[in-house]
Amino acid sequence: MTLEKAPKESYVVSTEMVLPNDTNPLNNLMGGHLLHLMDVVAAISAQKHSNRIVVTASVDNVSFKHSPKLGDVITLEAHVTRAFNSSMEVFIRVWSENIPNGTKVETNQAFFTFVAVDQTGRPITVPKIKPETNIEKKLYEEALQRREVRLMMAGRMKPKDATSLHSIFDKK
Repeated sequence: MTLEKAPKESYVVSTEMVLPNDTNPLNNLMGGHLLHLMDVVAAISAQKHSNRIVVTASVDNVSFKHSPKLGDVITLEAHVTRAFNSSMEVFIRVWSENIPNGTKVETNQAFFTFVAVDQTGRPITVPKIKPETNIEKKLYEEALQRREVRLMMAGRMKPKDATSLHSIFDKK
């Protein structure tokens, strides 16, 4: 039996204002605080999809394109891109907006992975998703390759077993 759930059910948007306690001496949002906010919005997305307690399993490369400043409003958007057995990949985008100046820029993108667990902390099966839009389908298809890279980096998969990655490099 295959469980399916539309990705839009896992969309979560969160908005925060950058306050003085959130900034470094340059009045930029501290990176660790942003990572905390990203982890929270992504966890909520994974919980909404799985209807389970989730734990963070991995965080992919997070690069900072722009630094949100004191007083900026940041918007975080997250949604599950693909569900495997007990794990879910969540895509997060972050924007920083200076409302008085009327400017808004994307500051970050990242993929977080969560594992759904039962009340004893053991992994539990999650519903699959059915991507609908072209962007959702692209993220879904590419998720298997990202997963294989994560597993290899963690030492949980050997390169020879990364069949999805082989299809990229073995094209003739």
